[in-house]
Amino acid sequence: MSNFKIKYIVIALVALVLITVAQSLYTVQQFEQAIVLQFGEPVRVVKEPGLKIKTPFIQNVIYYDTRLLNLDPPAQEIVLGDKKRLDVDSFTRYQIVDPLKFFKTVRTEYQAQSKLEEIVNSSVRNVLGRITLKELLSEKRSQIMADISSAVKKDASQIGVQVAEVRIRRADLPMEVLQAINDRMKAERERDAKEARAEGQQAAQQIRAKADKESTIIVAEAEKKAQIIKGEGDKTATQIWNEAAGTDAEFYAFYRSLEAYRKAVPSSKLVLSPDTKFFDYFKDVVK
Repeated sequence: MSNFKIKYIVIALVALVLITVAQSLYTVQQFEQAIVLQFGEPVRVVKEPGLKIKTPFIQNVIYYDTRLLNLDPPAQEIVLGDKKRLDVDSFTRYQIVDPLKFFKTVRTEYQAQSKLEEIVNSSVRNVLGRITLKELLSEKRSQIMADISSAVKKDASQIGVQVAEVRIRRADLPMEVLQAINDRMKAERERDAKEARAEGQQAAQQIRAKADKESTIIVAEAEKKAQIIKGEGDKTATQIWNEAAGTDAEFYAFYRSLEAYRKAVPSSKLVLSPDTKFFDYFKDVVK
């Protein structure tokens, strides 16, 4: 056997040893736990960190995280016990505590999150479906969250997962419901505004009617007083004229004639006989 062949065999043996050693060793980190599989079947669970040994070529290792993991599913629409609809956004923190059961039920973390999302959504729907919106917004909220967490923990344990907490971060009315509420509130405000305007117009009409009534009464009373005062004045004037006429009848007749001349002559055209009695005093004045 030549030296070249011997060298080739040694290299091949060294490479085989190195590959065998590499296939025999694996490392478990502080935040990991491992399952050793032989022909696809689990043979042991390794939770202690460090360098480990397995049978080369016929065994392989899968790893699962030991830390708290987050599940943040999309918001879902929930129908409450009083038929109110809400968009509920939940948040879950969980940990893989039984890797063997986890492997047998869901195998991968991706599948586990999908299964856990179904569990959380189902528990949220079941619990919230028995309560009203008023109860959800009351002091019972803590007990409601405890009921949801209890249901989720029980179902999650069947896939080797321990749920640390389940929280509802937000519970909002759906957009179409919010729009309907806004429309209803707008209609109510418009109706209130119309009622307020109608009441204002009615009050204004009542005030105007009252003012018109009071104005009419005041004017009537003023006219009444004016007529009374005028009547008293006319009465006094008549008495004065009567007294004056009784004192000097001739002067009174003369004065009355002058008044008649003053009113009739400048503004009227009279066709009268010069011998009429109307011009008696006028003749005397002309002479």
